[in-house]
Amino acid sequence: MAEITAALVKELREQTGAGMMDCKKALAENGGDLDQAVDWLRTKGLSAAAKKSGRVAAEGLVAVAVDGNKGAVVEVNSETDFVSRNEQFQDFVRGVASLALAVDGDMDKLLAADYPGAGRTVADQLTHMIATIGENMTIRRCDVMTVGNGVLSTYVHNAMTDGVGKIAVLVGLESAGDKGKLEA
Repeated sequence: MAEITAALVKELREQTGAGMMDCKKALAENGGDLDQAVDWLRTKGLSAAAKKSGRVAAEGLVAVAVDGNKGAVVEVNSETDFVSRNEQFQDFVRGVASLALAVDGDMDKLLAADYPGAGRTVADQLTHMIATIGENMTIRRCDVMTVGNGVLSTYVHNAMTDGVGKIAVLVGLESAGDKGKLEA
């Protein structure tokens, strides 16, 4: 059995985001093999996420994203408002809103889309976050609005960060008027 060093535990923790003791246990269970420990943690995370899936996730955040004449709104729920104040959760919600634009608000396509920088799908990233943070989370809904001739505008109430808050509005105005004046 290989020696489990602090550096090895730290490396596994940086790769997976799992807790220190979970990383140490994963390495011990897998003879110090980093790749096997990652797989072990992933399997454990899926199991933990499945156990949490029955819990009510009624808190959370909404995010808006606009690209030209198309805008998206998404709602991602968590069990507590404590999680919604977590920067990692806020970044996830913002990222999901941007991806919703690309898939025209189709929930199945959204969940199957690649989550940027994670090397996994949105659904797998959500499962990873459930295992890491320790709460059930769901992408409750998403919608996209397109304006053919006019402008889109957003408002986020109680914004936690840019485009992310407790309440969000996406407004589209169809008009043949001067777009510059409409945006003012």
